[in-house]
Amino acid sequence: MKRNIFNKLQQWYQTPRRKPLVLLGARQVGKTYSLKQFGKEHFSSMLYINLETEPQVHRLFHGSLDPHSLIKNLEIYYNTTIDKKNTLIIFDEIQESPEALTSLKYFCEDAPEYCVAAAGSLLGLKTKRSKGFPVGKVNFLSLYPLSFFEYLQAIGQSKLVDYLLSIKTIEPLAEPLHERALDHLKTYLYIGGMPEAVQQYVKHENLLEIRDIQNEIIKAYEFDFAKHAPPELVIRITEVWHSLPRNLAKENKKFIFSAIREGARAREYDAAIQWLIDAKLIYRAVNITTPRLPLPAYGDNSAFKLYMNDVGLLGALSNLESRTVIQGNALFTEFKGALTENFVAANLAALEDDKLYYWTSGNTAEVDFITHYAGKLYPLEVKSGTSSKKKSLYIYDERNHPELLHRTSPMNLKRDDRMCNYPLYLMEHYPLSS
Repeated sequence: MKRNIFNKLQQWYQTPRRKPLVLLGARQVGKTYSLKQFGKEHFSSMLYINLETEPQVHRLFHGSLDPHSLIKNLEIYYNTTIDKKNTLIIFDEIQESPEALTSLKYFCEDAPEYCVAAAGSLLGLKTKRSKGFPVGKVNFLSLYPLSFFEYLQAIGQSKLVDYLLSIKTIEPLAEPLHERALDHLKTYLYIGGMPEAVQQYVKHENLLEIRDIQNEIIKAYEFDFAKHAPPELVIRITEVWHSLPRNLAKENKKFIFSAIREGARAREYDAAIQWLIDAKLIYRAVNITTPRLPLPAYGDNSAFKLYMNDVGLLGALSNLESRTVIQGNALFTEFKGALTENFVAANLAALEDDKLYYWTSGNTAEVDFITHYAGKLYPLEVKSGTSSKKKSLYIYDERNHPELLHRTSPMNLKRDDRMCNYPLYLMEHYPLSS
């Protein structure tokens, strides 16, 4: 399965200032597969160490963390030879061993010639409270569920991907190609981008099997809540997780704590929300009323929206029926466009390093996302149908005078004066230059 992360791994490997790599991402998004596949393609040998399934290996890190001593001990333990130029060393689930995590600092300082990559599903949680984390001594990359373009590659639609990536100007696509891309997108909104779900669809094209897989992944995530979260947070994390579809089904998708339970307060659930964010299971979009750079300086952290890391898992958690895939554009509009907006949020999270913002003006207007590109801010409104209503964009325009106004919807690519409409399937290629 071809993943976009392969190009970024290649860039990391070739950079003269390479440090040990930490690959972040939620469970089951393909971190282990990606690192192993990269090792197979670019190295003559590979040493894979899973620190969750091999706890006995932890003791190799309890003594000296001198990398040369560690290398010798690993060679003896695994009866292998580690070549400093031709062996990729992979520490998987590295958050399970604080000492192994700390050792990355010494690989960076004392043995940079070795190629070391680490992965951890819950590593974001460890970085928040680990005093031994090698700050400044590692490179980071993030892996997300398969994007729509990656999904198209997986189902054999590479020609369509190449064509969509070749688009440079905002001009309508030939209608049959536009409709073909929309049809594939509808299926993707149901399947999502979890690798196991996509692989199963490629083999059997059975949507009922896909839903079984998604439900198994959700159960695995919930098991992680109980296993890894502080005991006092487990119930609240679970409550937030299950409240996401209810919040996204509202016309105004701002996160409301009363959707969790009556009388719920922010102070009770802030830590639970942050746990889910650090585990990369959800994304937070922060409200701004003053759209200026840098955006974080103008964010109101008390007003926000929450989105799931995968649109397919959102559908599963919402019990969305598979028949919606074949009912016209019902999948775009289901529970007030929640799938559509979550799809756009996930795309922007991958582009913006998980940092999402939206704009409001009192109770009069709301623009779904504020994006920035080449030092400029652009309002982006998400439309799940083909309506051309854009009141909030016009209010934003009157008050902030952006260079262009952006909308994404099931409609074709087009530009009317300063209004640019991006079809939803092009969000991965957003924005175009003109």
